[in-house]
Amino acid sequence: MTAALQQPRALIVSVYGMYAREFGGWMSVASIIQLLAELSVDQAAVRSAISRLKRRDILTAERVDDVAGYGLSPQARVILDEGDRRIFRRGRARLSDGWVLAVFSVPEVERFRRHQLRSRLAGLGFGTVAAGVWIAPAHIHHEARQTLERTGLSSYVDLFRADHLGFADSGLRLGAWWDLGGIESRYSSFLESHGRVLAAYRRGRSLRARPAFAHFVSALTDWRRLPYADPGLPAELLPGRWIGLRAADTFFDLYDRLAEPAHQFVTSQVTR
Repeated sequence: MTAALQQPRALIVSVYGMYAREFGGWMSVASIIQLLAELSVDQAAVRSAISRLKRRDILTAERVDDVAGYGLSPQARVILDEGDRRIFRRGRARLSDGWVLAVFSVPEVERFRRHQLRSRLAGLGFGTVAAGVWIAPAHIHHEARQTLERTGLSSYVDLFRADHLGFADSGLRLGAWWDLGGIESRYSSFLESHGRVLAAYRRGRSLRARPAFAHFVSALTDWRRLPYADPGLPAELLPGRWIGLRAADTFFDLYDRLAEPAHQFVTSQVTR
């Protein structure tokens, strides 16, 4: 996916998550518009996306030194801090680490909470074992606890640490608990979009700050949902030559090459 096809809201969240916290969580309207222009997003689309992010309590309108801009809401800061730990984490769970189970029951009169709970668990990367029983690698149990408490859903859920003791093969069960085909397709799309960019840099493409910024933010925007779709599932249970390993190598190689020149570009463009 190229930057032009990416949702402006997603690109703005990437820019704020990666850079705005360095400036107190605030960026001027002019800076946001200028940075998003590098990602082929026009001014009208930026303003529309910002309005939606305001309604979702991600951004708040603020003036700094009489300059119009937008800051991160307290909720957004928490979400971004939590996201950093997932998005920039290398490595996978080991089968010996075990699992965390989320077992929940929601009264019928509050079935809207059931939908919220399922959405939160799916967003955290849990797979479905059965109705009301969801599973994830054990290493995300702290994140799951924090998210469920923050969203007011913890009273409906019990969390357990567990091992799979039988009876079906765990690798076969993995394909029933998670949509591995769908996850593989998302990794494939990431590689199709960004693998060629990395190959060009490996061949010696100049590390100029402006294009580095566009390439890096585009890759980050496509990458940052993938560690939630695949929450570090144990390599022992995944199909051989799992494409997620190659996708992770691609993202982190791009990060190592592009993060610094991209940061230099943002620093040169942000106005106060």
